[in-house]
Amino acid sequence: MKKLINTPDSVLSDALAGIAAAHSGLKVDPQARVITRAGGPSVGRVALISGGGSGHEPLHGGFVGTGMLHAACPGEVFTSPVPDQMVAAAQAVDGGAGVVFIVKNYTGDVLNFEMAADLVGDDGIEVATVLVDDDVAVKDSTWTAGRRGTGATVFVEKIAGALAEQGADLAQVAEVGRRVNAASRSFAVALTACTPPAAGKPGFDLAEDEMEVGVGIHGEPGRSREKLEPASAIVARCLDAIFADQPLAASDETIVMVNGLGGTPLIELYIAYAEVAKYFAERGVRIARNLVGNYITSLEMAGVSVTVCKADEQMLALWDAPVNTPALRWGA
Repeated sequence: MKKLINTPDSVLSDALAGIAAAHSGLKVDPQARVITRAGGPSVGRVALISGGGSGHEPLHGGFVGTGMLHAACPGEVFTSPVPDQMVAAAQAVDGGAGVVFIVKNYTGDVLNFEMAADLVGDDGIEVATVLVDDDVAVKDSTWTAGRRGTGATVFVEKIAGALAEQGADLAQVAEVGRRVNAASRSFAVALTACTPPAAGKPGFDLAEDEMEVGVGIHGEPGRSREKLEPASAIVARCLDAIFADQPLAASDETIVMVNGLGGTPLIELYIAYAEVAKYFAERGVRIARNLVGNYITSLEMAGVSVTVCKADEQMLALWDAPVNTPALRWGA
């Protein structure tokens, strides 16, 4: 194992120290293991909190800031954060209008956020939960009951975060987050495995001429293991699965993300996006907005995930609203 770390046990604490040093707009509590906006609670505004295992950067800490999250709770690598982290985050960022927990559908995350919601409720803070379960590759996997939560998390955090910034109430913010999740589908293909620092070895074996089709962000098995194919065929596999689950018509507008899994060069992601654009053009479906890059990763795994959201006018307007976070930034 070759990694730029000090020790496997100190990865999260050392990374949090780096985040604190790099981003003056964030406040890092190393004891509670919570990342929040530096300015304190947004009084009178709904606060958005998310979290999950580390190793998926920039998710979630990289999306804390104006127009997105108010707080993120990082667990150890590929390990759910504990309820105490969510409680500390809610107490730190509640502005009096309640908090929305954005939870990827992994069993540990779901259980711990549910427990935290009960504890936060006992403190008098109103909580709503948005569950993200956009991965169409498999149902009921190693880590989940039901579909896994993957790339749509970025869409939910951005769009719901913009609505919260505009002063919408708790029910409205949660409702738009659920609509975004329901309108989104994702599919991923891995070309290599990744190596969790604590394990010291790859999470699974993949031959040089093989790819894992429908892989999960922790390296969970996908639909099948196949011989490596050209980018055009890999993208077609992803989009065929997405369109089969949620057909799109020529009149539909979409937000599309072509996401690297941590070890894929940007030039290869642009090759993949060219194939995505061609696939959509052939079907007359419009890509209204797009992202290309690393937004939800799996350590150093090479591969690609594609996320498609069938977006309405409100979603597109909220997508365009200003955002200022370490990993996503546009507008005023």
